[in-house]
Amino acid sequence: MALPPSTANWHWKNKNVTQWGRNWFTKELENLSVKGDKEGEELTITSIYEFEGDVELGQRKSKLITIYDCKVNLEWSGKASDGSEVTGHLDIPEVSHETTLDKSSDHQYFWSITSGASAAAEALVAMAKTRAPPLLEEIFSRFPAALIETHGKDLTVSADPSRSGTPAPASAASTTSAATVASATPSVVPAVKKEAKKVSVNSATVTVDASFMAAADDLFSLLTDEKRIPAWTRAPAQSAAKPDTDYSLFGGGVKGKYMSLDAPTKIVQTWALQSPTWPSGHTGTLTTTLAQSSDSTKITLSLAGVPLGMEDEIKKNLEGY
Repeated sequence: MALPPSTANWHWKNKNVTQWGRNWFTKELENLSVKGDKEGEELTITSIYEFEGDVELGQRKSKLITIYDCKVNLEWSGKASDGSEVTGHLDIPEVSHETTLDKSSDHQYFWSITSGASAAAEALVAMAKTRAPPLLEEIFSRFPAALIETHGKDLTVSADPSRSGTPAPASAASTTSAATVASATPSVVPAVKKEAKKVSVNSATVTVDASFMAAADDLFSLLTDEKRIPAWTRAPAQSAAKPDTDYSLFGGGVKGKYMSLDAPTKIVQTWALQSPTWPSGHTGTLTTTLAQSSDSTKITLSLAGVPLGMEDEIKKNLEGY
């Protein structure tokens, strides 16, 4: 018997996509160029001559986790300010989840010249050392989201029996609905509108709490800052962190709207869950409070509107969250 989506998505699954990772980096890095201030001075990445390591996507407890640690060695060519052609290597020993998302260490770049050395060639490399890293790291920052977007559907079991992937983002769902309405007979249109209405659901409130050795304002930022959220969700996020604005967590697995934000002590937001799937049109309200003491901060999550029968699983998910 197949496990229900909420249970299937709780267990550990893993997918190795190392070759896809190499192809992605090749596509993104080849032809990347930087130009100097001197006329004609330019350096361009021409190819990946060595790629070692592993790229994997894992899922545990309904969360998609990027797992990768790669050595990426590049060939480059360029033109120095004196018009001479210069070639060389750029070796990057670690492009990983830790360096890109956790920021546990800085990326390291080792430049070398394989053609004849000269003062102009050295100046070309010095220019590239300054101007190339920000461009490279912008590409590296996009890799985890691309990994999840491309392969996440292969690991997440959908609650819809007609689909094998995760539920489509809201924009895709809206497009599909609009196309259906446009081609349907008038008798079908009211049914489509009716599905969008909110439903009455018997529900309960689930509360969990935990203490962290961190300041409340830092934790508040981790929970609401769009740039910092992926460091712990391991998935893309959308968050303007303002009242009456939409947000999206876990690559669209959780969606809602901020109702109020009182930094750094309280966040109130609507909460609609994709996995396990909640009744259509039903949303809960998550209230997060942060109480800072002298050496730690206690976070309390209180989710009102949990459909009856789902309390235990939602509690586990909130503890993981």
